[in-house]
Amino acid sequence: MDITEQIIRLALFEDTGLGDVTTESIFLHPQEKTAIIVAKQDFILAGIDVAKKVFHFVDPSMKCKNHFNDSDTIKKDEVIFSITGDIRSILTAERVALNFLQRLSGIATLTRKFVKTLDNPKVRLVDTRKTTPGWRKIEKDAVRAGGGSNHRFALYDGILIKDNHIAAAGSIAAAVSLVRARACHLMKVEVEVSNMDQVQQALDARADVIMLDNMDIDAMTKAVTLIGKRAMVEASGNVSLKTLNAIAGTGVDIISCGALTHQAVSVDLSLRIQN
Repeated sequence: MDITEQIIRLALFEDTGLGDVTTESIFLHPQEKTAIIVAKQDFILAGIDVAKKVFHFVDPSMKCKNHFNDSDTIKKDEVIFSITGDIRSILTAERVALNFLQRLSGIATLTRKFVKTLDNPKVRLVDTRKTTPGWRKIEKDAVRAGGGSNHRFALYDGILIKDNHIAAAGSIAAAVSLVRARACHLMKVEVEVSNMDQVQQALDARADVIMLDNMDIDAMTKAVTLIGKRAMVEASGNVSLKTLNAIAGTGVDIISCGALTHQAVSVDLSLRIQN
């Protein structure tokens, strides 16, 4: 079972437990119905396959049809998805399916705003690990649906030496040396810095990527000049729609933005049973 299926199973168990007492009390026998999911606002779609899996987990016999795909622009009142099957199954799956669609589409929609605001095609906008626990894969998929890119997925697939690593190791040089001695030679080493002295230390340690953390625009500009293409440069911290282009103008290669996931607002959708 992949991680998306695990998330869905947990969400359904959380919502249904031993069953849907309301639906099971009203509908004692199967009744075939069709339902549609309708947009109540404009947004960027994400999570359509996750929603389809929710309905199929509840009842594999349900027939699901998506009228749009992830990354599509949805307009208010458009029908994005339809389901035909036993009314009991539709109603039991409804809230969980909508929760996934609304949350993931919210992330895609916010990401698209950032992507459209960023007017420098040479700078890559990426997400972070600031995701909902258990939802990281699908939230990072939603970032891509919105036109953004992914940073490392987790602690195991990318080396990023942060301030607490440096404090515990004693110095940037020591931390980089220890990582180089043990980590796979194919992995790049990224070091987080917050001032010009640390930038120089990261350069001396031959870091592959230098993250400028919470530095102001002037400091970032000076850091990029000092680095001089000897390492890839990432900017992180205080990234918003208002600051995005000023940060990009400093010459950094990458901007990482936790807001893409942790500040996204769910979109508004409705499931309607058809007579």
